[in-house]
Amino acid sequence: MWRKTFSRLPNRPFSSTSSEIPTLYSFLQPSIFALNRNPPPSSLTNLPTPPPKTLTLSDIASLETSIHNSLLTSDTDEAWKLFKTLTGSSTFPNRSLTNSLITHLSSIKDVHNLKRAFASVVFVVEKNPGLLEFETVEAVLESFKNANTAAPAFALIRAMFKNRYFVPFGIWGNVLVEISRKNGIFAAFLRVFEENCRIARDEKLEFMKPDLAACNAALEGCCCQLESLNDAEKVVETMSVMGVRPNESSFGFLAYLYALKGLEEKIIELEELMVGFGFGDKGVFRSNLIRGYVKAGNLDSVSTTILRGLREGDGECLCFGEETYGEVVKGFLQNGSIKGLATLIIEAQKLEPSDVAVDRTVGYGVISACVNIGLSDKAHSILDEMNAQEGFLGLGVYVPILKAYCKEHRTAEATQLVMDIRNSGLELDVENYDALIEASMSSQDFQSALSLFRDMREARVSDLKSSYLTIMTGLMENHRPELMAAFLDEFVEDPRVEVGTHDWNSIIHAFCKAGRLEDARRTFRRMIFLQFKPNEQTYLSLISGYVSLEKYFSVLMLWNEVKRNVSADGEKGIKFDHNLADAFLYALVKGGFFDAVMQVVEKSQEMKIFVDKWRYKHAFMETHKKLKVAKLRRRNFRKMEALVAFKNWAGLNA
Repeated sequence: MWRKTFSRLPNRPFSSTSSEIPTLYSFLQPSIFALNRNPPPSSLTNLPTPPPKTLTLSDIASLETSIHNSLLTSDTDEAWKLFKTLTGSSTFPNRSLTNSLITHLSSIKDVHNLKRAFASVVFVVEKNPGLLEFETVEAVLESFKNANTAAPAFALIRAMFKNRYFVPFGIWGNVLVEISRKNGIFAAFLRVFEENCRIARDEKLEFMKPDLAACNAALEGCCCQLESLNDAEKVVETMSVMGVRPNESSFGFLAYLYALKGLEEKIIELEELMVGFGFGDKGVFRSNLIRGYVKAGNLDSVSTTILRGLREGDGECLCFGEETYGEVVKGFLQNGSIKGLATLIIEAQKLEPSDVAVDRTVGYGVISACVNIGLSDKAHSILDEMNAQEGFLGLGVYVPILKAYCKEHRTAEATQLVMDIRNSGLELDVENYDALIEASMSSQDFQSALSLFRDMREARVSDLKSSYLTIMTGLMENHRPELMAAFLDEFVEDPRVEVGTHDWNSIIHAFCKAGRLEDARRTFRRMIFLQFKPNEQTYLSLISGYVSLEKYFSVLMLWNEVKRNVSADGEKGIKFDHNLADAFLYALVKGGFFDAVMQVVEKSQEMKIFVDKWRYKHAFMETHKKLKVAKLRRRNFRKMEALVAFKNWAGLNA
């Protein structure tokens, strides 16, 4: 069917022309093998020149050995000089050495040696092509591609054709396609493509037949760069004759061109052909149609194509990429048609199923494109226009703007937009809430984060853990224990939030670190009231806070509470380990509560906990150096006994 539809076109050459000779000259000159377009005066050209020296077999063997050794030692200049000596006497090195030299020259990443490689490979093609191996041609072309030098690559292929040195298309075709893409010179590629196909047909050389990728590259150049109907149909004719089966991309390129030219009947023919070839997925086809219509300024056909695609797919998503939606948005906005975009989204939403993924809706694609190309204000204008038309605003039109707010840390505006979304009866998913809350905490917009979390609860979002941890961690890192306490107190009874002792410990630690001991005590009492069990970390934080403000009596009260509920492993009570024993001992020694000190010592010995006596001896000397036992005896005999016991234990009586 492909051939039947397009092969009736007359046989004709490609219409596109361009000259590459100046480009090739600029590549070659100045060099030792450049064409001399300014010949010297005739008096000089008529000077007698000596004939080339005839080389003996021994001379040739010696020169070949020298070239081989020069290549082994990477003495490129010497190898090149010897090569010229041989060829100047109409002699070539052996096949292996010739290919090694050319490959070596092309592998050196500098223009001078790349010129040498070009000159030598063309010279061999013209004078003795039987010496040249396909792999060498491939290596030279690869070097041209890497150096992004198009002219010598095309010149080499033309020289090969001219001298009937036929190389399989797979060796050079794709390289030439890449070079053409990089340099935007599809006109040159088309001429080489046509000549190659002519040779393949006339000479019946199957290995010269281009593959589908090359045919599509030629077709793309005709349709998308040259925008030439004649050239595009010529490529289609060639594909048909060569037996190359088209794919979705082939039809897509033609769709772009026909849409650009307004050839609706041709587009209908293409769709029928696609069915005949068994292509059910029209995504590429429609994307190219849209691109063509946009470039032609035919916005009505853009909308028609999108809505028709939804109808034909029973509302299934069109799965257009960002590039396609970007083309749509630019096309409408360049024509000042915000109203057209709003109408398109409203009509698309009527056709899309209710369970379609948000990021696969037309509204999401259009608004995302606005945001991605830096036109967030236009996205808002589209929303306003949709409201003006009293159209339903699906979640897809909101989400891209929310994501943009997150990225730009415009969290207050994002929070307000979430309220609008909720008021319209739509529900955000947990991923969007998490992203918004994380952005709010990063911007230190704590009120927005808390407001969003409340909204999550009201929306009955099942998973609150991630956002809860984000808020708690952020508040702790920013030293806001009062907000942590209020937040925890507000949501502590929500079963979706797993509050544990560690959460209360974080708040108590933060208050103590900030010197706000009354708030720490209040949090501690609230924790116990709600039946959360304090652990060793709870008491360590409180002790540290009390010591920092020299409130040693409070430590004593804490010890009186702890000593009744301690255990070695923490299973039956508070885990009493080295850290907790050390904290109590140091604070109680500093406070002079030696009776309690000895209770801690006794408990430590009972549980076989090692304590460093030197640390407490030092604390005693630092604080109670002038304290006399005789004075304590007169005032409080029990305190005196505790002091004596401590000094004996610490080794201070010595």
